[in-house]
Amino acid sequence: MPHDVDLIILLAVGFGMALIFGYIAARLRLPPLIGYLIAGIIISPNTPGIVGDIHLANQLAELGVMFLMFGVGMHFSLNDLLQVRRIALPGAILQIAVATLLGIGVSMYWGWSFGSALIFGLSLSCASTVVLLKALGDRGLLDSVNGKIAVGWLLVEDLVMVLALVLLPATAMLLGGHALPGTDTSQSIWLTIGITLLKVTGFIAFMLIIGKRLVPMIMQFVARLGSRELFTLTVVAAAVSIAYGSYAVFGVSMALGAFFAGMVVKESDFSHRAEEETLPLREIFSILFFVSVGMLFDPSILIEEPLRILAVIAIIMVGKTLAAIALVLFFRYPINTALTVGASLAQIGEFSFILATLGLSLGLLTPDAQNLILAGALFSITLNSFVFSAIEPVQRWIRERSHLARLLERSADPLAMLPDEVDQAYLRDQVVIIGYGGVGRRISENLIQQNIKVVIAEENREIVEKLRSQGIAAVSGEATEPNVLIQAHIQHARLLVISPMDILDIHRIVDISKQLNPEIQVLICAESKEEAAVIRQENLGEVFYAKEEMAKNMSHHILNQIELAHQPPAH
Repeated sequence: MPHDVDLIILLAVGFGMALIFGYIAARLRLPPLIGYLIAGIIISPNTPGIVGDIHLANQLAELGVMFLMFGVGMHFSLNDLLQVRRIALPGAILQIAVATLLGIGVSMYWGWSFGSALIFGLSLSCASTVVLLKALGDRGLLDSVNGKIAVGWLLVEDLVMVLALVLLPATAMLLGGHALPGTDTSQSIWLTIGITLLKVTGFIAFMLIIGKRLVPMIMQFVARLGSRELFTLTVVAAAVSIAYGSYAVFGVSMALGAFFAGMVVKESDFSHRAEEETLPLREIFSILFFVSVGMLFDPSILIEEPLRILAVIAIIMVGKTLAAIALVLFFRYPINTALTVGASLAQIGEFSFILATLGLSLGLLTPDAQNLILAGALFSITLNSFVFSAIEPVQRWIRERSHLARLLERSADPLAMLPDEVDQAYLRDQVVIIGYGGVGRRISENLIQQNIKVVIAEENREIVEKLRSQGIAAVSGEATEPNVLIQAHIQHARLLVISPMDILDIHRIVDISKQLNPEIQVLICAESKEEAAVIRQENLGEVFYAKEEMAKNMSHHILNQIELAHQPPAH
C-alpha cells in the first residue's frame, strides 16, 4: 500500500528540530521560540539539507494562528484591563502610533510604497504575548502592578492588531495591493470597508449575545458527563468551528473568530479546566506556527541587508522602548514601572508574523520586507532577556544621579503625598498597609469598620485615586522607596502590614520602616510555606500564611462544634 507521508515527514522533522534547538535555547536562558524559529530556518527551502513542504507548513501555521489567538482570548481579562485602563489604553495606542510612524519613515526613505510602509510599521509596533508572559512569569512579576500594566498594555496592542487584521483585506486595494482570492473587486472600496465593519459588528454581537451563553451551556452539559476527552474535544471544536464559522458566514478573519472563541470559553465556569486541557494542544500548534514562520525566512538577508536589519532592531528595541518609557513617566508612574514596561515591549512576535504573512498575500509586502520583520523578531526576542536584566543597573545608575532621578520621578505628583485634608492627629498610632490587593483590601475594610486609623501605600495610581475619593488616606508609589513610607508617616505608626510580595521587597520595606520607627510592629502575609519559614528565621516580623491560618480557623471551628455537641442539654 502506497503511503502519502509529506505531512508526517514535516511533523517529524519539524518537531525533532524544534526539540533540539528549543532545548539549546532554553539552556542558553533564551525563549524556546527562538529555537523553533531556527528549526524552521534549517528545514526551509532557503537553506541546504532537509526541506519541508512549505504549503503544508502554511496550513499548519493557520491552525497555529487560530490556537494562538484562542489562547490570547482566554487570557484576555477585561477586569485586568480596566484596572490599568488610564495608562494602558492611551499608552499602547500612542506607542503603536510612534513605532508605526518610525517604521513608515524608515521604509519610505528606502523607497517603499505607503501601503508596504504601513504594514511594515504596524508589524514592528506590536510585542509578543508569548514572550512577555514568559519573561514576566520567570521574574515573578505577573501579579505585580508593573506586570499588570505591561499585560494590559499588550492586551490593547492585541486588540488594535486584531482590528488591523480585519480591516486590511478590505483596504488592500486602497493601499496599492490586491484583494484576496474570491473577493468581489467590482464594488467601491468604501462600500467594502462598510460591509466588512458591519459583518464584524454582526459577528461580535452574535458572539456576545448568543455565543457567550451557548458555548458555556454546552461546556457545562458535556462536563456533567464526566468524560475528559469529550470535554477537551468540545473546547477544541469550539475554537476551530467558531474560527471557521466566522470566516465562512461573516467574512471575518479566522484569527478574530478564534480570539472571540477564547473569550466566550473564558466566561464558562470551567474556563480553568478548559485552559489546562487545551494547553498541550495549543503549545503544539504554536510550535508548528513558529517553525513554519522560520521556513519563510531567507538567512541571506543578514549578509545582503545588514544596515536595514540594524534599523529594524533600533526601531523595535530603542524607538519603541524609549516611547513606552516616556509615556509611562508622562502618566506619573515611577521609573521602575517605566523601565519594566519599556523592557516588556522591546520585542516583536506572533502578531508581527501574522501581519507580515497577510501583507504578503495581499501584495502589500515583498518577501524581503517579511525577512526584515523576521530578522527583527529573531534578534529582539533573543536580546529581550538581556534588556530585562539591565532594568536594575539602569535604575540604580539613574538614582545615583539625583538630579536625573528628580527629573524622571514624580516630584510634583499629588498622589505621591498625602492630601492636606488629612488631620495630623490621624497620623499617630495608625496602621500602615502596603498593597491594596485581595489581602490588603479585606484587612483595610475590616479595620475601617472598627474605626481604626489606616494609611494605605499602593503602586496603582487608579486605586489610590479611588481610595481618596472614598475619603481613605492613601499614597501612591513603591513602598521600597523611603519617601513613600515617610509620606505614610511610618515614623508615628503603630503597625505595619505587608501584603504578599517578593521577599527582597519585604526585606527592604522592613529595614526602612525599622530605621524610621524602631518600635513598629510588623505583620507579613507570606505567599508560600517556604517564604513563611524564611521570614520567621530572619525575624522580620509576625508571619501569616493563608493555608496555615485556614487550618487553624477550621480546627478551632471543629473543636467548638465538638465542644457544643458534648455539652449537656439545657433544662
